[in-house]
Amino acid sequence: MNTTILKRPRGRPSNFNHEEALEKALQVFWAHGYEGASMAELTEALGINKPSIYAAFGNKEELFHKALGKYLSGPLSYISEAMNQPTARETVETFLTKSAELLTNPNNPRGCMIVQGALTCGKGSNTIQQELIVYRSDLETSFAKRFELAKVQGDLPPEVNTKQLAKYIATIHQGMSVQATSGTSKEELLNVIQQALKNWPISS
Repeated sequence: MNTTILKRPRGRPSNFNHEEALEKALQVFWAHGYEGASMAELTEALGINKPSIYAAFGNKEELFHKALGKYLSGPLSYISEAMNQPTARETVETFLTKSAELLTNPNNPRGCMIVQGALTCGKGSNTIQQELIVYRSDLETSFAKRFELAKVQGDLPPEVNTKQLAKYIATIHQGMSVQATSGTSKEELLNVIQQALKNWPISS
């Protein structure tokens, strides 16, 4: 007779730490995307069963939204720092440099959770995919506004198309995310950033 006892996730323990569990969920979604993260992987990572996850966080979509909020306020908090740099060039350099550090950090899944999530969502996750696309669009808008301010301050030439420049920066960032996921090192990404900044528009 086989006496092996299979370990199953238990109900929510009395010492359940909501923030620690949410951090674990974030890591799963970051590594696998919304659609790729199965409930089995989530229950294993959080150490609780499916009903307990629903009781603590709601359904899978609500859990993803909470994890995304934690990602934005935690790992991506450097975006606010970048936007407050004194010049537009410093804003971009700070944003891309901090991104390179995050995208290749060995303590986290590689790549950007938002970029990867938007790329890997299928038809069944269209709502999540559209939300991630909107976030990326909003980030571009924030860069365009920052560049408009730079033009007013004389930091960028008046002929610069701020929307095109913002799209250029967003495209570099998204490419860096894909490259990092494929194993590109931080040093290699930093070289890409320096190459991109060689073309930075300078006011006369």
